[in-house]
Amino acid sequence: MAVTVIEGFNLIVFGSVVPLLLKDDSLGVTDQETGLIGGLVYVGALLGSALAPVVAERTGRKRVLVLAVGVFALGAALTGLSVGAGLLAVARLVTGAGVGGALTTAMTVARNCAPARRASLVVAVTMAGIPLGGVAASLLAVPVLPALGWRPMFFAGAAAGLAVLVAVLLTRIPADTPQERAARTWTGRQKLVALFAGRGGVVAAVVAAAAVTNMVAWQGLNVWAADAMTDLGYSLRAALLLTFTLTGAAVVGSFGGAWAADRYGPARVAVGTGVCTVLGLAGAVALPVTPVTTVLCVSLMGIGGHTTMNLVHTTASGIYPLPVRAAALGWSNGTSCVGAFLGPTLGGTAIAAGGADGLFLTFGGAAALCLAAVTGLFLADRACEPGVFRSPPDAGRRRPDGGTPVPAAREAGAPGV
Repeated sequence: MAVTVIEGFNLIVFGSVVPLLLKDDSLGVTDQETGLIGGLVYVGALLGSALAPVVAERTGRKRVLVLAVGVFALGAALTGLSVGAGLLAVARLVTGAGVGGALTTAMTVARNCAPARRASLVVAVTMAGIPLGGVAASLLAVPVLPALGWRPMFFAGAAAGLAVLVAVLLTRIPADTPQERAARTWTGRQKLVALFAGRGGVVAAVVAAAAVTNMVAWQGLNVWAADAMTDLGYSLRAALLLTFTLTGAAVVGSFGGAWAADRYGPARVAVGTGVCTVLGLAGAVALPVTPVTTVLCVSLMGIGGHTTMNLVHTTASGIYPLPVRAAALGWSNGTSCVGAFLGPTLGGTAIAAGGADGLFLTFGGAAALCLAAVTGLFLADRACEPGVFRSPPDAGRRRPDGGTPVPAAREAGAPGV
């Protein structure tokens, strides 16, 4: 969670500084360019998410986590030093590579060390760090941006990243859990077959659809919410406080969603949180612009956007065979990065063309598609009774120690196979 707090700070702080970036003559960026640069962090995150599980199974998850934290701290420092749009884009790409690798590894470590009956809670606690980091960014921005400008925000993120790096170095991360041993009994080919062949491939497609569309709306809002609020007539200070509401609601929603998911199933609860996102974005367009209605709609956006993604991750981690868990989390996290890249980019185009209403309509469409996808994921999860996902034909034949193969069945108590 400490790792994801700093990740959240370095991700969400960009949205807080967008109004000042657009006014910085040394950068000379437009709305569309700022949206593209804001999205590049997720291109880097996609690469980090894809590489981290592969490297971690060869070198150990702690080493990958240390490297990834160091990389995103470096990216934050480079962002603060940027003097042109090109360097700013490279810095955000580097930041994203570190964030993607650290996030996927942190989720896998946390999930592997958790009892199955608390899967949703553990993922929620880990992922709650992202909006908590956003809360810290929003609160710090209120006094810092008017007085010191946007650069100190990223230097603060780099310093915090280095502090967490020291904490990771001092933390013992188990390398011989049953989940880690199970992962080593399957080859990379066997994991790919389980993830993408047959009904597993259908579930992977549904997970990707839910992750991409959800993150288009959620990360797009993280980048453009402050600018949209100023377009609605709120002062910069009020807009920053509303971004605090967005991320604060995400924290509250993630824990409430985890409590419900451990009782009723993550896929089922994801349908309800998807409805929250749709209602918040629709209300922002249809309701009169008053402080009360704005806070209500922004809160619904925060509850739905972040919590839905947590629940998609939890569903993906439990629906596949145990040796495929890290790959499944890498898939759900990696595809979410695609949506997180598209969201800021589409948001920049939407707000330039139609202002705040154009932004909310664009993200409302994405949220509606996400609701359809998580409904499909719920139906797929209900169909995944024991035996639905079959092991690859040669699964279990390979054991590095020559012992009895570990069966492909799920861990005891897990919601999937």
